[in-house]
Amino acid sequence: MSLSHLDSHLANLAAALLPYRQAAERLSTWGTELAWTLARGGRLLVAGNGGSAAEAQHLTAELVGKLHDDRQPLSAIALHAETSALTAIGNDYGYDHIYARQVRAHGRPGDILLLMSTSGASPNLLHATHAARDTGVRTWAFTGPAPNPLAELCDDTLAVPSPDSQVVQELHLVSSHLLCEYVEQALPLVRDLPRMAPPAPRGVGLADRFGLDGRALAAAGSHGHGANGHSPNGLNGNGRGTNGHGANGHGSNGRGAEGVAS
Repeated sequence: MSLSHLDSHLANLAAALLPYRQAAERLSTWGTELAWTLARGGRLLVAGNGGSAAEAQHLTAELVGKLHDDRQPLSAIALHAETSALTAIGNDYGYDHIYARQVRAHGRPGDILLLMSTSGASPNLLHATHAARDTGVRTWAFTGPAPNPLAELCDDTLAVPSPDSQVVQELHLVSSHLLCEYVEQALPLVRDLPRMAPPAPRGVGLADRFGLDGRALAAAGSHGHGANGHSPNGLNGNGRGTNGHGANGHGSNGRGAEGVAS
């Protein structure tokens, strides 16, 4: 007897959970580094297409607002949400550049750009990654299965190991909530780190720079109350430590630019 739509969907989700659990280990380190960046006046830029755009806006809302306890607002911008700029850039420069031009406008060295894509192949996100590299902005990605072009370009990637784009997006939402959890836990501690740090090499995170364990910091942070809030990482999604820039194929869903489900 064939599975119902419900059973089939839940089976796909269940199949992805165990490998996702391993991939998501990096979120504790990401959360500590993001907390350090935001607490010192840095900014998170987030972008995606279709459903991934909605998830990008969900993430920035949690940071500008709050996830749990009251705290100071944190600077996070969903690049698709500025509709006048988005449509003007698309009209004057083309849709492939709607995010890259905003990254060049808003990004500063040391900021972080997080790109969300089920395919990892959307041209406007790839252009945004190149713009971030040119401006000294670090790049992270939530994608579907790796290898994919976006994972190849970004400093680090959480690649959800599922061929089902709906499951990928659902676990991207889980990842967004976890990232915010780790940020809020780490905020009370990062204020005690040195105020200034030399620029880090590509792919080197906060824990590496200061000899700290990001997961330990995030866990300890849940017990304190800092000025900014109240209350190791494995391989990259493409199977390597620091990403290179080699040619690659396309995401498992076989799509290029993303549509509504992207």
